[in-house]
Amino acid sequence: MKKKRKIKYKNLFIIIIIVIISVLVIVSITNNKTTKKEDKKEIKYNNKNNKLDQLENIDKKIDYFNKDYIDRYIAYKEKNPDLNIEQVIKNVNMHLDYNYYENTEPSKYINTEKVLVNKHYYLESDYIPDNLENIDTNYSREGMRLVSYAKEAFEELSKQAKKDNMNIIAMSSYRSYEYQTNLYNRYVKEDGKEAADTYSGRPGHSEHQTGLAVDVYNIKETYTNFENTKEYEWMQKHAHEYGFILRFPKGKENETGYQYESWHYRYVGKDIAKYIHENNITLEEYYATKIKD
Repeated sequence: MKKKRKIKYKNLFIIIIIVIISVLVIVSITNNKTTKKEDKKEIKYNNKNNKLDQLENIDKKIDYFNKDYIDRYIAYKEKNPDLNIEQVIKNVNMHLDYNYYENTEPSKYINTEKVLVNKHYYLESDYIPDNLENIDTNYSREGMRLVSYAKEAFEELSKQAKKDNMNIIAMSSYRSYEYQTNLYNRYVKEDGKEAADTYSGRPGHSEHQTGLAVDVYNIKETYTNFENTKEYEWMQKHAHEYGFILRFPKGKENETGYQYESWHYRYVGKDIAKYIHENNITLEEYYATKIKD
């Protein structure tokens, strides 16, 4: 009987030892995993700090810094060492570190005056803006359409221009995806793809499809000569008061991706138009520094 008890105690002792060893092993493994996780966090934290050091800790100085672009900022800075860090951030936010029509994204803020459509942002082929309305033929060629609030603003602008003995007439406005496809292909056939890309948007990349863009002329002169008219001078002074901006200004070809067009205007609303006008910037620059995705 005593022998059996000794055997039982011995077995129990062995079991206890095994349990203790097992617990110690589990604790050790857990501690190692925790340490490794902490080490990885520390490495990640240090890497992030090192990257921010390379960018002069600009994240603390400007509110349009995008942490998701940190590697792109560094790469662009290395390729453009003469640019100041603020310009580096702004340019990458405008996707100028990419070639045109490379790594494109669908446009955000659809059906609002903030929508951006260019060589980096596109509209789907089936996109048609809400509330398209015909512009009064007193202020446009027949059949011209804009989104209702842009149409009303343009009519107010053109009406006031008439009071000032000016003719500012809409000659091209909303264009469907299909229309732009045919137009772009015609330009490519006439001038070649490289040339066409400097003045015409590829299908889906033309902001005429938003129903917020309008090309103007004064009836007497061709639209390409709009810069040399008194109406152009009037637009330079007053367009922003009605929510419109000159979309492709002279000297901003790198930002917009298009050659200067004195006749092409875009409705963005009075507040944004005022800011762009006062700061002499493009919609791309405004979007890169003021619009939070």
